[in-house]
Amino acid sequence: VQLQASGGGLVQAGGSLRLSCAASGLTLQTWTMGWFRQAPGKEREFVAAISRRGGSTSYADSVKGRFTISRDNAKNTGYLQMNSLKPEDTAVYYCARHRYTTGQPMDERASYNYWGQGTQVTVSS
Repeated sequence: VQLQASGGGLVQAGGSLRLSCAASGLTLQTWTMGWFRQAPGKEREFVAAISRRGGSTSYADSVKGRFTISRDNAKNTGYLQMNSLKPEDTAVYYCARHRYTTGQPMDERASYNYWGQGTQVTVSS
């Protein structure tokens, strides 16, 4: 039972990356899924979340207009498209599956009970 995040890397400021989150041994399609990030010395923080059918999304203010969360339930995979990256976006990015069928609240770390291992995103200035 695991979530596998991938797609991280080193990119220059202004560049783009697309993260993927593939689930094995558990299904994502009936659950809200989210992305969080953790920079060195900081708490893990909410980035974005998407409802189980994709009809509702939520974003942290710091990434609104630059990041887009999506999902493909047929592939049991979620995505985070990150554009106009900034050095302050540098962090380990984690995907997670919500613990409640309501999918609420979307932006609280404690609402998620399955976590991927994280993928490093580094944005150089």
